[in-house]
Amino acid sequence: MRTCIHCQGRQLSLAQIERLQDWIDRYPHWSRTRLAEQLARRWQWRSASGQFKSFAARSLLLKLEQRHGLRLPPVQQALRRANPWGVVANCGPVLPQREAERIEEPLAKLRPLSFQVVRRGQPLWPQVQAYLQSHHYLSLNRPVGEHLAYLVQDQQQRDLAVVLFGAAAWQCAPRDRFIGWTSLERKRSLAAVVNNSRFLILPTVAVSHLASHVLARITRQLCGDWQTHYGHRIWLVESFVECPRFAGTLYRAANWSYLGQSTGRSRQSRDHRIHGPPKAVFVYPLHRHFREHLQGGRAL
Repeated sequence: MRTCIHCQGRQLSLAQIERLQDWIDRYPHWSRTRLAEQLARRWQWRSASGQFKSFAARSLLLKLEQRHGLRLPPVQQALRRANPWGVVANCGPVLPQREAERIEEPLAKLRPLSFQVVRRGQPLWPQVQAYLQSHHYLSLNRPVGEHLAYLVQDQQQRDLAVVLFGAAAWQCAPRDRFIGWTSLERKRSLAAVVNNSRFLILPTVAVSHLASHVLARITRQLCGDWQTHYGHRIWLVESFVECPRFAGTLYRAANWSYLGQSTGRSRQSRDHRIHGPPKAVFVYPLHRHFREHLQGGRAL
């Protein structure tokens, strides 16, 4: 007889789920958001930077409701925001007028480039989000957890590119073999791996070698920027390139390592279902001893 389940990276006994249900039933007027926030505090469920993982707690509660019959209070429609993710509905006014200007000069004439670090809630975030929603084939939802975006400009402060980094995939066989860590080591050190989830050269920009130059520059400063904003080191960057839509030329040109193809599961999937086309897996170590840090528990 099954006595425990695995969900959202946690192992829960049936007795724990029963206690969780009793706790939820004691607060029938709480919203699901408040339940998630309080659950993260109750379990001291924190990110590597010390923030309570209320979004992860909400995801856990929803999965327990869908898969294991946990009873949650009904969604409080009166409290539901019309735009919960802060998505820019009309991108036109957000983008600067100079976006329509074609930029085709040689890279040398655009340098030095500037790399502005942007996080959700900062003044430049609507502009970054609008670019991705307008021009990236995956668009952009609200980033979950730790994330950094870079708005790249030339010496005339013209926008050239947007690059976004966020949470690493929960599991990826080619990457996990490359690192050589156990499932326990992965759970402990996953926050020290980040995913390059979006890379966009604006459609009005046609500059040879710009993409690989931008990626190389950002990977040199990414570790320090992550330390500054989140208080911990990162040791490896990953990216998934959809096949056959793209060949991964950018990552190869920037000396990333190609590890093979994923199975087509989503980045945060913990089940065994196929969610999309297979993707080419690329990684870039940020330190020559990255394996020792990710395997040995000294990652953060």
